[in-house]
Order: sequence, then C-alpha cells, then structure tokens
Amino acid sequence: MQDNDHEQELSKTQIKQRMHDLQEIGEVLVELPKEKLKQLSLPETLHDAVLEARRITAHGGRRRQLQYIGKLMRGVDDAPIRAKLDEWNGNHAEETALLHRLENWRTRLIEDDAALSEFLAQYPDFEVQQLRVLIRNSRKEQQLGKPPKSSRELFRMLREGLSASS
Repeated sequence: MQDNDHEQELSKTQIKQRMHDLQEIGEVLVELPKEKLKQLSLPETLHDAVLEARRITAHGGRRRQLQYIGKLMRGVDDAPIRAKLDEWNGNHAEETALLHRLENWRTRLIEDDAALSEFLAQYPDFEVQQLRVLIRNSRKEQQLGKPPKSSRELFRMLREGLSASS
C-alpha cells in the first residue's frame, strides 16, 4: 500500500523517467559479460529476458525486448543491481585516478630535480639509478624533439612499482 501512495505522489513525468532509468539499467545488463551477470543473482525471468535480448539482432525486436526488461525491472529491487554496477564502474574510476597520479609524477620527475627525492621519500622501494637514467634520457628526448621512448619507459616503471606497492 505504501508503494502505491508513493507512486501517486510522483508526477507522470517522474514515473516515466524512472521507467527509462530502469530500461537503461536493463541495457547495461544486456551488455555485461556472462560472469558479471551471474554475480548479480537476478530473478530467473529477468535473467532469461537479458539473455534473450543478447540474441535478438533486429533493431525493433531488441528495442521491444529492452522495454520488456524495463517492465520486469519494476518488480525487482534495483538498489543492489545499481550498487554492484556502481562498484564495477568505481574500479574504472580508481584506475583512472591512478593513471592521473602516475602522469603527474612522471611530469614532475622530468621537470623538477627536487621531485625525485620527494618521490623516493614516499616510495623507497624504487631503483634509484634506473629512475635517474630514465629521467635524464626523457629530458634529452624532449630537448632534441625525439619520440618520448624513455618517458614511456618511466611511466611503465612507475605504474609497475606503484601497482605492486598498492
């Protein structure tokens, strides 16, 4: 009874938007790899509908199947599904943040001599000599306008070292 009261409070536009949101989640489910789909423990009818949508290639048929998935999603608590999808998407955000951190360190190491001692204070396990060689070679490549081979190697070294220490 409580849900009906809540739905009556929502405007027609809000209800329609919620249905579109559920359909979008359904589209994401259709694109998920089978292993991740299994982790969601969806109701059998919804799971079967998602698998059927993968099989359908005709545009109109696929669109109708996605609408059907959206309809099935109305009867399912979508909060756990959203939470799991957000968790999986969060992994991408963490990796992106790591890549930005690595890029910043590489830039600072190439541009500023003091950055090396600061870096080694935070990450003492790095091979100092190899870092210095890569930094020096990266600077030479920049000055001579050569391709950034050493800069890429420096980035790779930082990524491997920081990934291992995380």
